[in-house]
Amino acid sequence: MHRRRLARLPLALAFVAVLSACGRGTSNPSPAGPPQVHRIAIAYDISGRGDGGFNDIAYNGAKEAADALRVELKEVTAKLDDTDDDRAERLRLLASSGYDAIIAVGFTYATAIQKVAAEFPKVKFAIVDDATVTAPNVWDILFAEHEGSFLVGAAAGLKTKTTTVGFIGAVQIPLLQKFEAGFTAGVRAANPAARVQVTYLSQPPDYSGFGDPPHGKEAALGMYDNGVDIIFAAAGGSGAGVHEAAAQTDHWSIGVDADEYKLEPVNVRDHILTSMLKNSNVGTREFIGEAAGFQFTPGVHTFGLANGGVGYATSGGFVDDIKAKLDGYAADIVAGRIVVPQTP
Repeated sequence: MHRRRLARLPLALAFVAVLSACGRGTSNPSPAGPPQVHRIAIAYDISGRGDGGFNDIAYNGAKEAADALRVELKEVTAKLDDTDDDRAERLRLLASSGYDAIIAVGFTYATAIQKVAAEFPKVKFAIVDDATVTAPNVWDILFAEHEGSFLVGAAAGLKTKTTTVGFIGAVQIPLLQKFEAGFTAGVRAANPAARVQVTYLSQPPDYSGFGDPPHGKEAALGMYDNGVDIIFAAAGGSGAGVHEAAAQTDHWSIGVDADEYKLEPVNVRDHILTSMLKNSNVGTREFIGEAAGFQFTPGVHTFGLANGGVGYATSGGFVDDIKAKLDGYAADIVAGRIVVPQTP
């Protein structure tokens, strides 16, 4: 499923790309006028870009759209001690500086974007991983993480030798509980005899579980000692510790967001069974395409298996023997024959 690509650029983006070309000297300009986006900005939370993970993927979608429109793309990153007011000021500065399509990556921007969007009604905003912002100029970009997690859960259920697998989440929040719920459902669908051990590295308001590889490794080693042979780590940067533990104990781990087989060191990657792909680039690209067009539809926009928003990785070839079964589950989810739970 992760190899599936959207058949074409979204309609609005394809349309404005043509308009942009027309505006550069062709003799047949569209009567609809030029694209409605001239400068794009993307604001990350504290982790920023550079690790090949979720933020990088979100950037890739924005960059693809910016290149198609031939416009500037600016990046900014939050500081560790940022408050809601700090985030709001960052967005406010971008909007007042002429950036007319602004993407905030992460639910921590919800309060800030709700406030600033009202101050700049002509600017189009998007927030990734949050559905609480309601405004006529805001897209809420969500992903069906539970659907992708079902598939890697099914892989774990089919591959386990001990009939005991594990889930390690960064922080026990509803967003990550979607991963847990989907993973557990997939495990049980593929192997009703299998059990799932669950742990979270921290509890809100403590979000340290996203960036604590030693803690992730410690939790994973405990699970492996307790009979688990495959662990799905939906734990941000802490997942690196889970992968290290898998390599150290000669077990399997499962990555998240990006194809982590391609990102981890050579001595670790051969223990990464698969990864749940969260294609944030699809959401950011689609948002800019619509913002640049003439039919902007605010509200929640969800990307799942049906539209390329989630999937699973096959790097390393470790799931090649069960790929047909996983793709069958995916087809059943898309068709509605399997309804994946979103809460544990």
